[in-house]
Amino acid sequence: MHGFARLLISSLVFIFIFSPGVYTSSYSISDIMSAPFTSNLTVAPTGDQVAWVFNTEGHQNIWIGSGPEYNAQQLTNYTGDDGKPISNVSFTPDGKKIVYTLGSPFNPLSDPRGPDQAIYVIDVDDGEPRRLVEGTNPVVSPDGMTVLFTSAGEIFIVPLDGSEDPYRLFRARGNNHSFQWSHDGSRLLFQSSREVHSFIGIYDLENEAITWLMPDVYRDVSPVWSSDERSVAFIRTPPGKHHELPPWRRADLPFSICVVDVETGDGRKIWETSTGGGFAQTYPDQPLHWVNDDRLVFYSEHTGWMHLYSVSIGTGESVALTFGKYEVEHIAVSPDRQIVIFNSNNDDIDRRHMWRVPVTGGMPELLTPGSGIEWSPAVSPDGNRLFFIQATARRPGQPAVMNLQYGDIRLLAAGSIPVRFPKEAQVEPEQVIIQAADGVTVHSQLFMPPDARPGDGRPAVIYMHGGPVRQMYLGWHDRGYYHYNYAFNQYLASQGYVVLSVNFRAGIGYGAAFRTAENQGPRGASEYQDILAAAEYLRERPEVDPNKIGLWGGSYGGYLTALGLARNSDIFAAGVDLHGVHDWSLRGSRRNGGGWAIFDEMKQLAYESSPVADIEKWTSPVLFIHADDDRNVDFIQTTDLARRLQQLGQVHIETLVFPDDVHSFLLFENWVRTFEEAGDFFDRFLKN
Repeated sequence: MHGFARLLISSLVFIFIFSPGVYTSSYSISDIMSAPFTSNLTVAPTGDQVAWVFNTEGHQNIWIGSGPEYNAQQLTNYTGDDGKPISNVSFTPDGKKIVYTLGSPFNPLSDPRGPDQAIYVIDVDDGEPRRLVEGTNPVVSPDGMTVLFTSAGEIFIVPLDGSEDPYRLFRARGNNHSFQWSHDGSRLLFQSSREVHSFIGIYDLENEAITWLMPDVYRDVSPVWSSDERSVAFIRTPPGKHHELPPWRRADLPFSICVVDVETGDGRKIWETSTGGGFAQTYPDQPLHWVNDDRLVFYSEHTGWMHLYSVSIGTGESVALTFGKYEVEHIAVSPDRQIVIFNSNNDDIDRRHMWRVPVTGGMPELLTPGSGIEWSPAVSPDGNRLFFIQATARRPGQPAVMNLQYGDIRLLAAGSIPVRFPKEAQVEPEQVIIQAADGVTVHSQLFMPPDARPGDGRPAVIYMHGGPVRQMYLGWHDRGYYHYNYAFNQYLASQGYVVLSVNFRAGIGYGAAFRTAENQGPRGASEYQDILAAAEYLRERPEVDPNKIGLWGGSYGGYLTALGLARNSDIFAAGVDLHGVHDWSLRGSRRNGGGWAIFDEMKQLAYESSPVADIEKWTSPVLFIHADDDRNVDFIQTTDLARRLQQLGQVHIETLVFPDDVHSFLLFENWVRTFEEAGDFFDRFLKN
């Protein structure tokens, strides 16, 4: 018996027949998931230090490297898979301490005392963490003496040494965030998000007063100080429920860049686009940067690809810093504010590499050629070294340092990867480009077992990412959720499965037209054509048994898994559905449009674009996996579909439910159990 609730609509006896060397593996799920996931890479503002977080099998800890050798040292010593993430990692201005948040508002362990989220301070030299205060989002003042933070939606301040109790700084309507201190610590720049608009404000600590900059009916976002702090720049977008719009509608939104004189309050528009700027992707860094005294650098997708631009404050003249059929993601500005370093998929569309370009324009220079995948750039205070995270097809992301003068790259913590991690046993995924029935070109990654031969009759699995504004790479991923998904795809290949990971339309990386393709999701499920094209590709592979093709994916990938089983059980023999959307009309009625602007006049189309509309044709077995504190996809999406299929009585259903965990499982053990059960499920239904 498996240790989870199973609903068996039918009873089946399975006989496994294994060909020698075909369906065996030298490693387990826990082995392939044993390497740490790297995040929160940050560089000290002074000195020569870099810090990051390793999540190793659920144990999250801060590590640090000090120049010139940058030998990695573990700074904290948290143990136990408790679902408490480390976030908001930053150095104090003198580089001697690190401030961070431990915990989250969720309670995956079902602790009767509830969740705990607090701000900690740790001395870099002695490594002893000290709990400072309950709260999150710490921002250290320029003198390093106080910390601004938020708690229960309120803004507080507390001495860094904990000598006094925290006190509320101010009250203001809306969700106040994106705080930036002035150099002297006397003022705070911030964004106040209201229901359908937002303001940019400056709080004067001495006078205890807020000044709103050019308040209007618009949605003003991403404020930045000028170098002399006499001016503030921000992005202005049209008013409305921007966060509820689907990706293609966000791409259509025009925006402008405004600059306002802080003393007089006079402001002006210095640049604008009427064709839509994108902002469908959520970047971890600021989309607007004040570089030298006269220039701003910003992202925009108005040409159809997400690129970087530089605009003169004085003249409003702009120049494209990047151009072509590729997209820019994360950026860092050099200390002298003359160079922008960024990662993009230029000339390698299914990977990411580091590039640099002057803020005044020029031909971008490739810094990290090869088959690696690089992200999260950060420049040392002297501008001589570049820190980033680098992955390959066989090695998850690791912190790395590059000497910008000589170009050499060195991993900072190669010894953190355990011996049992099967680096050499993994396969190198191959780029596969297929074409859907309507002519859309789709990139995929093929995981082919090394001993596969024509005529093997191998089972195959199609994987679909979530989002849908995501992209899978030809290697380990930069997001924790997909880091784990990539691991499972590797494991399936080691078990003899041919795996095809499909970057279906609606995803990022291939331009706005691809991401905003018509009739997606609740408007017609046009992306399902890409999944059918992937199935046809696998059916024509000589290594694959065309009658043994399965589906798996999470969130949006769970939606497409269920859709494939409902519409084409004649093609897809089994599926593993992680927290998928199964009824768009239900999502719309519960979530004020559900993030996809599902209005009354299109509810029927939304329903017809959902798996629930075709369940009478569904006959293939399915495994549903869902945590019931899911804030992204309501748990009722799974309970409703399971009930419908049970009443239908023709589908074998299995379920795995995690009480109190969330969408992107916080407990590592839940990821391991998910993939163990999914692997077992596929073995029983695709290898029978």
